[in-house]
Amino acid sequence: MIDYFFAQYKDYSTLMVSLELIAIFFGLASVWFAKKDNILVFPTGLVSTSIYAYLLWQWELLGDSMINVYYFVMSLYGWYHWTRKKGDEVEFPISWTTRKDKGYSMVIFVATIIFVVFVYLYFGKFTTWYSYVDTLLTALFFVGMWLMAKRKIENWIFWIIGDFISIPLYFAKGYTFTSLQYIIFTIIAFYGYLEWKKTLNSSPKQELQK
Repeated sequence: MIDYFFAQYKDYSTLMVSLELIAIFFGLASVWFAKKDNILVFPTGLVSTSIYAYLLWQWELLGDSMINVYYFVMSLYGWYHWTRKKGDEVEFPISWTTRKDKGYSMVIFVATIIFVVFVYLYFGKFTTWYSYVDTLLTALFFVGMWLMAKRKIENWIFWIIGDFISIPLYFAKGYTFTSLQYIIFTIIAFYGYLEWKKTLNSSPKQELQK
């Protein structure tokens, strides 16, 4: 049974396996901090995403690698966005998406799919079924990360869908440790949504912006 799940690692260097495990540790820490609405989500995320961007490029998973480069950039933006204050109050607390946010989300989703399809066609990487799934995942995660940086509760919905799809996808690609990570991600994301919703419901109602 162990050989079935981890046989692919026999040809991996110790460095590559170690980097994957380090990235997983910091990735799980980042999602946990996101669940707790803690600013440490971003520095821990920067470590994880920078390592994964390198690993996934080495594994020729271009869409996944681009996701992590994007995560890195958006983590810097989110770190700044979450720390902004008006006096002693947080300027951008947890909130629901507005119509404007939903419009931007749709644009990001469609633009990401178009861009990733172009990249895969350019490099001739549409050679397996998971290349097509990877295109969808990239779009889901791009929107999810943008909404999280904006502190919008709906970010968890995109994470849950994307994480759930990623579980069998990464196993099929041969990256068992990362697949197991996404099982935990899915569980944390589910409870993250509930915790953010509880926080939001306990706060004074905010008027939705048009």
